[in-house]
Amino acid sequence: MSTTLGWFGIVRLGLVQMALGGIVALATSTLNRVMVVELMLPATLPGLLFGIHYAAEMLRPRWGHGSDKGGSRTPWIIGGMAVLALSGVGAAGSIGLMSTNTTAGIACAVLAYIGIGIGAGAAGTSLLVLVAKSTAPDRKATAAAIVWTLMIAGTALAAGFAGYMLAPFSMERLIAVSASISAIAFTIAVLAIWGVERRVVDGAEKPKEKPAHSFIDAMKDVLSERDARRMTIFIFISMLAFSAQELLLEPFAGSVFGLTPAETAKLFGSHRAGIVLGMVAGGLLGIFSAKSSSLGRYWVAGGCFASSAGLFALAAVGLGAESGLLKTVVFSLGMANGVYAVAAIGTMISMASIGKGSREGVRMGMWGAAQAVAFGLGGVVGTASVDVARVALGSAAAAYSLLFIIQGVLFAFSTYLAFRLTAATQVPDESHHEADLSYHQNAPLRVHPEQV
Repeated sequence: MSTTLGWFGIVRLGLVQMALGGIVALATSTLNRVMVVELMLPATLPGLLFGIHYAAEMLRPRWGHGSDKGGSRTPWIIGGMAVLALSGVGAAGSIGLMSTNTTAGIACAVLAYIGIGIGAGAAGTSLLVLVAKSTAPDRKATAAAIVWTLMIAGTALAAGFAGYMLAPFSMERLIAVSASISAIAFTIAVLAIWGVERRVVDGAEKPKEKPAHSFIDAMKDVLSERDARRMTIFIFISMLAFSAQELLLEPFAGSVFGLTPAETAKLFGSHRAGIVLGMVAGGLLGIFSAKSSSLGRYWVAGGCFASSAGLFALAAVGLGAESGLLKTVVFSLGMANGVYAVAAIGTMISMASIGKGSREGVRMGMWGAAQAVAFGLGGVVGTASVDVARVALGSAAAAYSLLFIIQGVLFAFSTYLAFRLTAATQVPDESHHEADLSYHQNAPLRVHPEQV
């Protein structure tokens, strides 16, 4: 039996991530647009629901610690997917209820989005840890590209399926489409993950150093690590830049350019298709960076810089009402986001085992929690800012473009943080020396981003 996953095993894990992305995509894009455009509710409402979803994902470190202590990731993945699938259907049902009883619909939506956050957090954290611990060092960059490309492919497929099936639009059709996507996604996830973990004999799964007895002790260990802290800051700032566009893109296209629900769903799918291509390109850069430290340094920073430029271009298209350029700019922005995403995930996977042994789940959970806080904050502040800016500026186009410019500035700052991050993982300092000595013999092979 192999001690690491082969390519087929990596693809199977990627299929789980694809299923997860397909369910979340409908809740964070199409349902958001229906609330704002069809039901004419304030954009702040989906922003708050988005924030609730990510507030629940702040439990990721706790789920990661649970899987660290249990040693098996598969039950957490399947259980999380089950909660996610049921909550996805509940979210669509709550939107239908809003059309007849707004208060009751919002109450149900709050519960559904909490479930989405718990399900995605439990399944996603354990899945990434499984990828990190069972993938050979020279395959980590490619594994990150495969897993995240399949996730975005799942969101693109779900968006395309929804765009096709939602014409003509009705609330009943929306619920049926959501139920179909959730059922298909859960089935794919279970079939893909079943038996994979049992086939991998990974020495890191049986560490000499047992996990910390308490979650608090494990968190203290991880927070004492400089690399882990720097990665957390980078993830927070860059994901804050990325987050709001998830909620703003479809309402922006509907409000400024008058696109229908089916057309904005297809536009969102085009953005996701661009992300897939960007991830493929990022994966290739990751392979080449295994032999060149300079490429490794530019891999993450380049994705941030390109995303910044794409957001500035999107703001210009909105201000100029250049509908002919909208799809091209959105697709290009997607490609930039793809390079950024696979670079960031590849670095996370490479760094998951850097530190005291048997803390991989907590470490990955902390980074996931940083992403969750950024997405929740970005969603709430971004959508609320659109409502305020529309009143202050008297123009939907100006309001959305202002938000895109702010996100572009944040991505520009993330470019600087990315250079500090890669430098931090290449050059050890004295603060690491004692910790390195304490876990060096028991920890898995230390892999730096430039090596993958």
